[in-house]
Amino acid sequence: MKGVYFNKWAVLAVVTLVSFVTNVDATIVVIGLPSLINDLHIELVTGMWVITSYLITSTIFLLPAGRWADIKGTKRIFLWGFFIFTIATVLCGASTSGEMLITFRLIQGIGAAFALASATPILMRTFPKEQLGLAIGINSTSWVIGSIIGPVAGGALINSFGWRSMFFVSAPFGLLALIGGWVVLKEWKAQQSGKTDWIGVFTFGLTLTALLLTLSQGQSWGWSSLRIIGLFLTAIVLGCVFISAELKVQDPLFNLSLFTHRLYSTGLGITMSYCIGYFSITLLLALYLQGAQGLSPLETGLLLVPLSLPQLIMGPLGGKLADSFGAIRVLMIGMILIAFSLLLLGNLGTHLSVLKVIIPLLIISIANGFAWPSLAKTVLSSAPSKHAGAASGMFYTIYNIGRVGSQTVTLLLLQLYVSPAVASQAFLGTRINGDTIKDSLVHVTDIGFRVYTLFFIAALLLTIGMLKNQKQKLFYKQVDEHTS
Repeated sequence: MKGVYFNKWAVLAVVTLVSFVTNVDATIVVIGLPSLINDLHIELVTGMWVITSYLITSTIFLLPAGRWADIKGTKRIFLWGFFIFTIATVLCGASTSGEMLITFRLIQGIGAAFALASATPILMRTFPKEQLGLAIGINSTSWVIGSIIGPVAGGALINSFGWRSMFFVSAPFGLLALIGGWVVLKEWKAQQSGKTDWIGVFTFGLTLTALLLTLSQGQSWGWSSLRIIGLFLTAIVLGCVFISAELKVQDPLFNLSLFTHRLYSTGLGITMSYCIGYFSITLLLALYLQGAQGLSPLETGLLLVPLSLPQLIMGPLGGKLADSFGAIRVLMIGMILIAFSLLLLGNLGTHLSVLKVIIPLLIISIANGFAWPSLAKTVLSSAPSKHAGAASGMFYTIYNIGRVGSQTVTLLLLQLYVSPAVASQAFLGTRINGDTIKDSLVHVTDIGFRVYTLFFIAALLLTIGMLKNQKQKLFYKQVDEHTS
C-alpha cells in the first residue's frame, strides 16, 4: 500500500499547479478584455464571446473527458488536456483577430475540461480516504490563489507589456506542469472498457450549449425573444434525447444508474444550490460597490480580498477537519455560517460601511474553507471508483451551470427594479448616476442576498437528509452484522 501513495504529495503539487494555471487564465482575461477589444478593433459583443466561448467548451467537455478518463486512463487524459490548453493559450496570445482569438479560446476550454475532469479522480486514486479531504482542501487553494493573483498580475502585465502577455505568461508554468505530470503521475489501469458514446457526446454537448447560451445571453438578447425561447426549447428536447439514448446504449457517456446512489445524487443537488448561492456574492457586491457607491474596480477588488485570503489557510484545514470529524457535519457548519453572513450582507444600506462588507466576507471565506472540501469529498467519494471520471465530470458540470445560473438569477432580480439598459451598465461595473437608481441598486443588493440565503437553506436541508440517510445505512449495517 505504501508504494501506491509514495509520491502522493508530488502528484498533488502537479494537479494543484494545473488548477492554478487554468484558474489564473480564466480570471485574468476579464481584466484584459478592454485592452484586447481596443487593440483588435472588435465590438464589445465579440469581446464578451472571448469569455463565453471558453465557458461553453470548458463545461460541455467535462463529462466526455471524465468518461474518457475512465476508459483511457486518467494520466493520459490529464496530460493531453493540459497540453492542448497550453498550446491554445500561446496561440491566443498570438491571435490577430477577434475570430481567431475566440477559436483558440474554444480549444483552450476543451483542454481545461480534460485536465479538470481527470484531476480529481487522480487525487482520489492517489490519496487514501482518510487524507482525501486534506488533498482536496489544498487543491482548492489553487483556485483561491488564482482568483487573487489573476486580477493583480493581469493588471501589471497588461500595463507593462499589453494584453498578449496575459496568455504568454502561462506557457512556462504549463511546460513545468507537463514535465512534472509526465514524471510523477501514475497511469492506473483503465477502470472501464467500451467505446465512446458519440450520440451521448453530441446530444449532451448540444443540450448544454443551448442551456448555457440561454442563461448567459438572455439579458442581452431579451428573455422573451424568439432566439432565447428557441434555445430553451432546444435544450429541453435535446436533453430528453440524451436521456433516452443513455438508457439504450451499451456503453453510455454517463451511466444514469449513478443517480441511484442517493449520496451522489443528493450531493449534486447540494452542489447546484451551493454554487448558485456562493457565486452571487461577488456579482451583488460589484453592483453595490461600483454601480451604487461609485467605487473604482481597484477599490472594489481590495474590498473583496477578505472573501479569498482566509481560504488559503482554511482550505487545507477544512479538508483535514472533514477527514477527522466527518465531511457532512463540517459541510453543515460551513453552510450555516455562510447563510448567516448572507443575511448580514442583506442589510448594507445606502451609506457604505466597510466593516459591514468585510466582516461577513471574512466569515464566508472561513466557512467556505470548511464547506467546499467537505462537499467535494462527500459527492465524489460516494460514486463507485470505476465511475470516478464520469462522476467528477458531472460534478464540475453542475458547478459551472450553478455559476452561470447565479449570474442569470442576479440579472433577473436586477431587471425587476431597473431598466435593461441600466441593468447592463450596472452589471459591467459602470457607476450609475441618480439617487433613485442608486436606491434601486441598493435595494436589489439587499433583496438579492436574502434570496440567495434561501439557496443555502435548501442545500442545508438536503445535507440534513443526507446525514440521516447515512446514519440509517450505518444502523442497518450494524444490525446485519449483529444478527449474522
